[in-house]
Amino acid sequence: MRIRIVHDTVYTYEQPARGLIQILRLTPRDHDGQHVREWRIEPSVNGRLTAREDGFGNLVHWFTADDPTDALTVRVTGEIETFETSGIVRGAVERLPDLFYLRDTPLTEASAEIKSFAERVAGEGEGDPLSILHRLLAAVHDTVIFEPGPTSASTSAAQSFEAGKGVCQDLTHIFLAAARHLEIPSRYVSGYFRRNDGGDDQKAGHAWAESLVPELGWVGFDPANGLSATEAHVRVAVGLDYLGAAPIRGSRMGGGTETLDVALRVEQVQAQHQARGQQSQSQSQG
Repeated sequence: MRIRIVHDTVYTYEQPARGLIQILRLTPRDHDGQHVREWRIEPSVNGRLTAREDGFGNLVHWFTADDPTDALTVRVTGEIETFETSGIVRGAVERLPDLFYLRDTPLTEASAEIKSFAERVAGEGEGDPLSILHRLLAAVHDTVIFEPGPTSASTSAAQSFEAGKGVCQDLTHIFLAAARHLEIPSRYVSGYFRRNDGGDDQKAGHAWAESLVPELGWVGFDPANGLSATEAHVRVAVGLDYLGAAPIRGSRMGGGTETLDVALRVEQVQAQHQARGQQSQSQSQG
């Protein structure tokens, strides 16, 4: 599948912000499941954009604005060719030992309720990790309601599980907390998802989990959609939780109140071209 992405993150400040720095985890890498055909990051103000790699192996750009500004737009445009791998991730950059991904964080620490939930799911069928993970995927999807809306980077898995609802990052944190409690190394993934309901325009990027399965390696599980990662998923960054793989995090001095708006379009290029071709054919026949 060939996927085209246009992603605008728009910041406006009550007053000009000084010393503006943005850390951008917005650039995907090649692996067996995806090939980056083209990719570009364009800040709307003058500044320095420096590329490096973080400890997880993610491509990271540091943007430092030259002058104070009352508005900043970070535009990402790109095209990715993805391939169906049954959710298995091979050929990705790995910088850390597998057992590192058993670590808890404040966002993914399992509450007593999540521990009981994970143990119940694990005991309901076959005991191999892959079977447990598929049951856990279905259980999180069925138990916690996906509710689009404003997100908070400080909402923990325990809080979301207690509320019984959340956005994709919340369901992913719950999945991670449960899987790690069961001693299965698991990590957070940020990226994009090409929806099949015609909804090309979206309000935010996507998040899912990857867990380590013996003899298979890392396998993607998307609890928000209740499925393994597919060719519709564009993998960008990984971490222990949202904070380690956040698309944009930054700092500034002054600026007053900040307003954030996101405009995102994730479309299948081939389908778009076919639609245009069919339209042209229809017009010529008419």
